[in-house]
Amino acid sequence: MKYKELKVGLFSAIALVLLYFGFNFLKGHDFFENKKIYYAVYDNIDQLAVSNPVLVNGYAVGRVSHIKILQNKSNHVLVEMEIDADIVIMDSTKAILNSELLGGKSVLLKMGRSTKALKPGDTLKTEVAKGMFDVISETATPVATDLQTTLRKFNVAIDNFSKIFEKLDLLVTKLQPTPGLLNQTLVTTNSNIEGLSASFKNDAEKISVMLEELKPTLANFKVLSDSLKRMHLNETLIKTQHTLASLNQTLTKLKKGDNTMGRLLTEDSLYVNLNKLLINLNELSKNFNTNPNQFLAPLGKSKEKIARDRKKEEEKKKAEPNKN
Repeated sequence: MKYKELKVGLFSAIALVLLYFGFNFLKGHDFFENKKIYYAVYDNIDQLAVSNPVLVNGYAVGRVSHIKILQNKSNHVLVEMEIDADIVIMDSTKAILNSELLGGKSVLLKMGRSTKALKPGDTLKTEVAKGMFDVISETATPVATDLQTTLRKFNVAIDNFSKIFEKLDLLVTKLQPTPGLLNQTLVTTNSNIEGLSASFKNDAEKISVMLEELKPTLANFKVLSDSLKRMHLNETLIKTQHTLASLNQTLTKLKKGDNTMGRLLTEDSLYVNLNKLLINLNELSKNFNTNPNQFLAPLGKSKEKIARDRKKEEEKKKAEPNKN
């Protein structure tokens, strides 16, 4: 009996040990792998829990092994991380607290380019990644601001439209009596037009009667004007005929040549005599210019003396070139 109880107790102990190791293995704790302990301090871990994964580029390299609140440091939260020993953590590495879409939490290690490696037990730099709601909030804030501005402008436009509609209502109210006034004006105008048409009709009838009475007078004026035109035309023709007859007589006399004008037109003796007279006058003027003494002397000079003087002048002119 004691042997059976011993076997049951031993089996239970082994099962509990296996359950413990299996549970920790399922949570990511490997007892047969070397781990390094690092720390990170956050203001708020946003429901980060023990056994949440530690990732590098989406690959799990460790887990959160312990979480502790630091009351002496403004209630900051200390997060202990177990990271594989073959992962080299540099001093520029940041431990980014990340929130997944479905609520899962993890720590992302953003590896830096520094050449100085951290030792186990060192504290990493921390950063909190922006969640989906934070991104939506940041994106929605300017949209909401623009929407508010648009709504304000829309309200102003509606106010302006309401004012315009009020003015239109007032205008329509003022225009309501206008059709009645137009009808009255049309009726008055129609009656005036009828009176004017009747007056024009009477005047037209009177003018028609007057024209009928004036027709004989106009006919007489036409006959009188035709008679006057014929009288003036006959007198003009008679005068023209007399003038042409006189002109014909004059031309006939000129053609006969028995008068002075006829001789001038038909004979050239007058032209020849006039030409000789002009030539003699020209010689006389030249002689007067060259020998004025011959004409201005008290008794004039005889022809012999004039001839002697001319001869002396000619000899004198001939002698002058020889001296030169």
